[in-house]
Amino acid sequence: MNPEKLAKLQSQVRIGGKGTPRRKVKKTTKAAGVDDKKLQGLIKKLNVQTIPTIEEVNMFKDDGRVLHFNTPKVAASAQSNTFVISGKGEDKELTELIPNILHQLGPESLASLRKLAEAYQQAEGAAEDEEDIPELVENFEEASKEEEIKESA
Repeated sequence: MNPEKLAKLQSQVRIGGKGTPRRKVKKTTKAAGVDDKKLQGLIKKLNVQTIPTIEEVNMFKDDGRVLHFNTPKVAASAQSNTFVISGKGEDKELTELIPNILHQLGPESLASLRKLAEAYQQAEGAAEDEEDIPELVENFEEASKEEEIKESA
């Protein structure tokens, strides 16, 4: 083996100074855990209390979509007017949740619901127009009589 190449490889692998073990891969720590710990620390400072037995949370967006949490963990602090909702959120259409969330709709959401209903009625009206029977363009009785004459001849 070439000693120059070997020395070059050794210098590239060593991470620390002299006497440190050689590693081929430098290990990096994930920052996501640090952010979560900071967030949990801030939540504790706000003195939030958990609210049990909440089955679902729906957040209505301006574009008519809904951020839906099923069985989330909810905590609240009355002094700081803060709510913490943790869990898996799904972005859904308003139509997917309609029968169950009618009692949750506010005035803003009712306006988008009206627009949705109007669009549905227009689409339904267009479908009915397509289902109508087309009008007759030519006289089929005369055409059938001509066919009978041709067959008998």
